[in-house]
Amino acid sequence: MKVTTKQLIKLLSMALLSLGIQSCTSSTANQKTVQETASCCDQKVKTEASTSCCAETNVDSTACCSSETNVQSSEVQAYYFHATRRCATCMAVEKVTAETLNEKYDGKVSFTSINREEDKENPLLAKYKVEGQTLIVVKGDQVVNLTNVAFMNARTNPDKLQDKLVLTVEAMLN
Repeated sequence: MKVTTKQLIKLLSMALLSLGIQSCTSSTANQKTVQETASCCDQKVKTEASTSCCAETNVDSTACCSSETNVQSSEVQAYYFHATRRCATCMAVEKVTAETLNEKYDGKVSFTSINREEDKENPLLAKYKVEGQTLIVVKGDQVVNLTNVAFMNARTNPDKLQDKLVLTVEAMLN
Protein backbone atom coordinates (compact mmCIF):
# COMPACT_ATOMS: atom_id res chain seq x y z
CA MET A 1 0.00 0.00 0.00
CA LYS A 2 1.43 3.35 -1.04
CA VAL A 3 0.81 6.33 1.20
CA THR A 4 1.30 9.81 -0.17
CA THR A 5 3.06 12.50 1.81
CA LYS A 6 -0.22 14.42 2.06
CA GLN A 7 -2.01 11.36 3.49
CA LEU A 8 0.81 10.75 5.96
CA ILE A 9 0.73 14.37 7.18
CA LYS A 10 -3.03 14.19 7.65
CA LEU A 11 -2.75 10.92 9.58
CA LEU A 12 0.01 12.31 11.79
CA SER A 13 -1.99 15.49 12.44
CA MET A 14 -5.01 13.49 13.47
CA ALA A 15 -2.89 11.28 15.71
CA LEU A 16 -1.30 14.28 17.42
CA LEU A 17 -4.71 15.89 17.94
CA SER A 18 -6.06 12.69 19.47
CA LEU A 19 -3.13 12.65 21.90
CA GLY A 20 -3.97 16.17 22.98
CA ILE A 21 -0.87 17.83 21.55
CA GLN A 22 -1.80 21.42 20.80
CA SER A 23 -0.24 23.79 18.29
CA CYS A 24 -1.53 27.00 19.81
CA THR A 25 -2.71 28.36 23.12
CA SER A 26 -6.25 27.74 24.20
CA SER A 27 -8.07 28.80 27.33
CA THR A 28 -9.70 25.42 27.70
CA ALA A 29 -8.10 22.43 29.29
CA ASN A 30 -10.53 19.88 27.94
CA GLN A 31 -11.08 19.39 24.23
CA LYS A 32 -14.43 17.86 23.30
CA THR A 33 -15.82 16.55 20.06
CA VAL A 34 -19.37 17.46 19.24
CA GLN A 35 -20.88 15.44 16.41
CA GLU A 36 -24.31 17.05 16.11
CA THR A 37 -26.49 18.78 18.67
CA ALA A 38 -29.98 20.18 18.49
CA SER A 39 -30.65 22.50 21.38
CA CYS A 40 -31.48 25.97 22.57
CA CYS A 41 -34.39 27.65 20.87
CA ASP A 42 -34.44 24.80 18.32
CA GLN A 43 -31.01 25.94 17.17
CA LYS A 44 -29.20 23.41 15.01
CA VAL A 45 -25.49 23.17 15.61
CA LYS A 46 -23.47 20.94 13.33
CA THR A 47 -19.75 20.48 13.79
CA GLU A 48 -17.05 18.55 12.07
CA ALA A 49 -16.38 15.19 13.68
CA SER A 50 -12.72 15.65 14.64
CA THR A 51 -11.15 17.55 17.52
CA SER A 52 -9.47 20.88 16.90
CA CYS A 53 -6.43 22.06 18.76
CA CYS A 54 -7.99 25.41 19.45
CA ALA A 55 -11.69 25.03 19.97
CA GLU A 56 -14.28 23.85 22.34
CA THR A 57 -17.72 24.95 21.39
CA ASN A 58 -20.68 23.58 23.30
CA VAL A 59 -24.28 24.64 23.13
CA ASP A 60 -26.70 23.81 25.89
CA SER A 61 -30.37 24.52 26.35
CA THR A 62 -29.89 27.50 28.68
CA ALA A 63 -27.19 29.41 26.85
CA CYS A 64 -28.78 31.33 24.02
CA CYS A 65 -32.43 32.02 24.70
CA SER A 66 -32.02 35.74 25.36
CA SER A 67 -33.92 37.80 22.81
CA GLU A 68 -30.97 40.18 22.73
CA THR A 69 -28.64 37.60 21.18
CA ASN A 70 -30.98 35.55 18.99
CA VAL A 71 -30.26 36.05 15.33
CA GLN A 72 -33.64 36.46 13.66
CA SER A 73 -32.28 37.22 10.24
CA SER A 74 -32.15 35.69 6.83
CA GLU A 75 -28.65 37.09 6.42
CA VAL A 76 -25.73 34.66 6.41
CA GLN A 77 -22.99 35.72 8.81
CA ALA A 78 -19.59 34.25 9.60
CA TYR A 79 -17.93 34.75 12.98
CA TYR A 80 -14.35 33.96 13.90
CA PHE A 81 -13.63 34.05 17.63
CA HIS A 82 -9.96 34.20 18.57
CA ALA A 83 -7.57 35.00 21.39
CA THR A 84 -5.21 37.96 21.56
CA ARG A 85 -2.16 35.75 21.08
CA ARG A 86 -2.51 33.70 17.91
CA CYS A 87 -0.44 31.10 16.09
CA ALA A 88 0.11 31.12 12.33
CA THR A 89 -2.79 28.73 11.82
CA CYS A 90 -5.15 30.96 13.80
CA MET A 91 -4.22 33.91 11.61
CA ALA A 92 -4.54 31.82 8.45
CA VAL A 93 -8.09 30.77 9.39
CA GLU A 94 -9.12 34.42 9.60
CA LYS A 95 -7.31 35.41 6.40
CA VAL A 96 -8.65 32.55 4.25
CA THR A 97 -12.19 33.02 5.56
CA ALA A 98 -12.24 36.79 5.06
CA GLU A 99 -10.71 36.59 1.57
CA THR A 100 -13.05 33.79 0.46
CA LEU A 101 -16.18 35.56 1.64
CA ASN A 102 -15.11 38.88 0.11
CA GLU A 103 -14.18 37.32 -3.24
CA LYS A 104 -17.18 35.00 -3.58
CA TYR A 105 -19.94 37.06 -1.99
CA ASP A 106 -18.80 40.70 -2.26
CA GLY A 107 -20.36 41.83 1.03
CA LYS A 108 -23.49 39.65 0.86
CA VAL A 109 -22.10 37.48 3.67
CA SER A 110 -20.78 39.43 6.63
CA PHE A 111 -17.59 38.35 8.38
CA THR A 112 -16.78 39.42 11.91
CA SER A 113 -13.57 38.63 13.75
CA ILE A 114 -14.01 38.83 17.52
CA ASN A 115 -11.17 38.84 20.04
CA ARG A 116 -12.86 36.91 22.85
CA GLU A 117 -10.26 38.04 25.40
CA GLU A 118 -10.67 41.76 24.69
CA ASP A 119 -14.44 41.60 24.13
CA LYS A 120 -15.38 39.32 27.06
CA GLU A 121 -18.87 40.82 27.35
CA ASN A 122 -19.85 40.12 23.75
CA PRO A 123 -23.24 38.31 23.92
CA LEU A 124 -22.24 36.02 21.05
CA LEU A 125 -19.66 34.35 23.29
CA ALA A 126 -22.37 33.17 25.66
CA LYS A 127 -24.88 32.42 22.93
CA TYR A 128 -22.54 30.04 21.12
CA LYS A 129 -20.68 28.92 24.28
CA VAL A 130 -17.34 29.93 22.75
CA GLU A 131 -14.34 29.11 24.90
CA GLY A 132 -11.61 28.80 22.29
CA GLN A 133 -10.83 29.71 18.72
CA THR A 134 -14.02 29.07 16.75
CA LEU A 135 -15.24 29.62 13.20
CA ILE A 136 -19.00 29.46 12.68
CA VAL A 137 -21.41 30.34 9.90
CA VAL A 138 -24.88 31.45 10.99
CA LYS A 139 -28.21 32.08 9.33
CA GLY A 140 -31.12 32.70 11.69
CA ASP A 141 -31.16 29.77 14.11
CA GLN A 142 -28.95 27.56 11.95
CA VAL A 143 -25.29 27.38 13.00
CA VAL A 144 -22.54 25.41 11.27
CA ASN A 145 -19.24 25.07 13.10
CA LEU A 146 -16.31 24.93 10.68
CA THR A 147 -13.57 25.17 13.30
CA ASN A 148 -12.08 21.73 12.76
CA VAL A 149 -11.96 21.85 8.97
CA ALA A 150 -10.58 25.40 9.22
CA PHE A 151 -7.72 24.52 11.55
CA MET A 152 -6.84 21.36 9.68
CA ASN A 153 -6.64 23.12 6.30
CA ALA A 154 -6.12 26.90 6.54
CA ARG A 155 -2.35 26.71 6.15
CA THR A 156 -1.72 23.41 4.40
CA ASN A 157 -4.77 23.14 2.13
CA PRO A 158 -6.63 26.47 2.03
CA ASP A 159 -8.61 25.38 -1.05
CA LYS A 160 -10.31 22.70 1.03
CA LEU A 161 -11.34 25.29 3.63
CA GLN A 162 -12.54 27.62 0.88
CA ASP A 163 -14.61 24.83 -0.70
CA LYS A 164 -16.20 23.84 2.61
CA LEU A 165 -16.95 27.48 3.45
CA VAL A 166 -18.56 28.09 0.04
CA LEU A 167 -20.62 24.86 0.26
CA THR A 168 -21.83 25.85 3.72
CA VAL A 169 -22.77 29.39 2.70
CA GLU A 170 -24.44 28.22 -0.52
CA ALA A 171 -26.57 25.73 1.44
CA MET A 172 -27.67 28.52 3.76
CA LEU A 173 -28.41 30.95 0.92
CA ASN A 174 -30.64 28.46 -0.89
